[in-house]
Amino acid sequence: MQMRRVRNLLVALWLTTWWAFASVSASHAASAPIELDTSGGDAWTFDKLITGRVSPSACAEVMVEGPAGSVRAAIVNDRFTASTPLLEGENAISARCTRDGREVARSTTQRWRTRIEDRPRALIRTRVTDKNVVLDAGGSQMAEGVPVPIERYEWQARRGNAAPLVLTSQSLLDTTPASTRAIEIRAPDVDGEYYVTLRVIDALGRDDVSTTVFEVVDGSPREIDPERHHPKWIDRSVLYGVAPFAFGQNGYDDIRKRLPEIAALGVTAIWLSPITGAPSEDFGYAVTDHFQSRAEFGTALQLKALIAAAHARGLRVLMDFVPNHLAAVHSYHVHAEDHGRKSPYFGWFERDVEGEATHYFDWPHLKNLEYDHPEVQRYMLEAFSYWVREFDIDGFRVDVSWGVRERAPEFWPRWREELKRIDPDLLLIAEASARDVYYFQHGFDVAYDWTEKLGEWAWHDAFSGKAPNLDALQHALRASTDKLPEPGIVLRFLNNNDTGARFITRHGAARTRVAATMLLTLPGLPLVYNGDEVGAEFLPYDETPISWADRHLLTPFYQRLIELRKQVPALTSPDIELIPTNHDDAVLAYIRTARTTNTPAPDAQQVLVLLNFSDRSIDLRLPSANTILKGGTAHDLLTGQDIPATDLLHLKPFAARLLTSPNDLLHPNSSPAGR
Repeated sequence: MQMRRVRNLLVALWLTTWWAFASVSASHAASAPIELDTSGGDAWTFDKLITGRVSPSACAEVMVEGPAGSVRAAIVNDRFTASTPLLEGENAISARCTRDGREVARSTTQRWRTRIEDRPRALIRTRVTDKNVVLDAGGSQMAEGVPVPIERYEWQARRGNAAPLVLTSQSLLDTTPASTRAIEIRAPDVDGEYYVTLRVIDALGRDDVSTTVFEVVDGSPREIDPERHHPKWIDRSVLYGVAPFAFGQNGYDDIRKRLPEIAALGVTAIWLSPITGAPSEDFGYAVTDHFQSRAEFGTALQLKALIAAAHARGLRVLMDFVPNHLAAVHSYHVHAEDHGRKSPYFGWFERDVEGEATHYFDWPHLKNLEYDHPEVQRYMLEAFSYWVREFDIDGFRVDVSWGVRERAPEFWPRWREELKRIDPDLLLIAEASARDVYYFQHGFDVAYDWTEKLGEWAWHDAFSGKAPNLDALQHALRASTDKLPEPGIVLRFLNNNDTGARFITRHGAARTRVAATMLLTLPGLPLVYNGDEVGAEFLPYDETPISWADRHLLTPFYQRLIELRKQVPALTSPDIELIPTNHDDAVLAYIRTARTTNTPAPDAQQVLVLLNFSDRSIDLRLPSANTILKGGTAHDLLTGQDIPATDLLHLKPFAARLLTSPNDLLHPNSSPAGR
């Protein structure tokens, strides 16, 4: 009996102990001593902030461990944080809590994939001394993830400089030219821009490339301010808009086949509408992958073939890039929606007071990025840079750049600094109003011909009815030139992806010729968009290939205008003077004056532009002070004919004239307009 009683007591004690242990274990399973907030994901940093929950009663210290080392976490109440180094590629991260030197618990493992390529950073200091230019790579930086010394410096003059450059090492110990940290260049006597590229290689063989530019003016070298400099090639450029959908079912290959006709127009650059990853039913602004070429248009190799073919024809290639938002179906947004604050991407999106991702207008499928998140900014810098490094892209039209400005105005100067460090020859276009000087002072070379109202075409009021309103047109032209800070440039257009029905559809072929003459004789960067030169008629975002039949014989007309713009210095000058006539309701008249330096010279070439937008003949009276009409005859650049120069000129319906004095000899520009 006694033995049975002892046995029962032992069984009861064992059951009690087991139940207590089981209860503690169950409680522990429900609330472990240490937990990480997320399971990991993509990282756009080499220094990741790892966060989680910890039980202070169980853990006195938390160590966060990964392949790049261990970091002691800071503990506040039941939360811990640790700025943890990551390596390029895959990183397994876990947290370990200890008390009295003994491990109490270990978290599950996070897996972070660092998407940034770990490379050194090439930086060039440029200094002019008398007739020499000194380039120094001493400011170059070691890689972020695994920093090792930079061991080699390779300097090379870029092709297409105004004259050959001789690069000489400054080191007396190294007799190999252009292989040391600093080089010296004897500036050539030929005026123009000069580009020199630096490649740095570190002890692990990783490399980076940077390019600098200086100019020679009147035989003397000058440093260039990268914040305000825009490449000279832009001044005489004509941009051609290319939407792959409009060119055929074979994307890049169909565009490449059309390049001979595009180049024959005389344009100098093409702008590709969005070609990064997007849903098949979308035009391309709903980005699902900033680092992938869109599958419908072709492979990366086909895109590189297109770019190479364009470059071979002297055409630069710009991308339409989308930094403001990600598509709602982007994997980052989907993950954030599914996991809420447990998602590493929850903070990637700007959110309203209710925690919902914000969007502009009627774009609920386009979720605004949160530019206060440091990884968002780094992600976007890496995305832009990727296309310059890997595909030799020559510039960007930046979609909704006004939206990023609203949320993080400091980003654009940082963005420009990085892109221009890689290639100062890039063209950067803001989808924003050129009347807002911010864009020219904070990163961009060109901005849109909009009013102060977001997205409103400056010429909208002038061409909203059947007959043009020339008062509104003159007001728009004055506004776009009076407020423009040099070297800012206005992007001019009759059509783009947001202007609705094509200009020719609304106003007919005859008036389109007059408007095209205005487009290509105004200051700024003119855009010929997706078949304008053949009178293509379609609605924006129509994905049907256009017909290339030139029913109105517009192609030779565009060719002549573009040829004149490139040959006649007055037509690419920033100077314009609107002049009154006796028919200001029907005729737009202005004088374009060439610049020899930074200001018009008294004897500089002038071109008088006369545009009759009406369907009636007009006897036009001009101010008698007009010097072009004082010599007895005037030369019409458009037709090649000499006409009697009087104060009264006859203009036929929809006539356009570009008049200059026969004594004004034309000196075609000699520097290349393409690459």
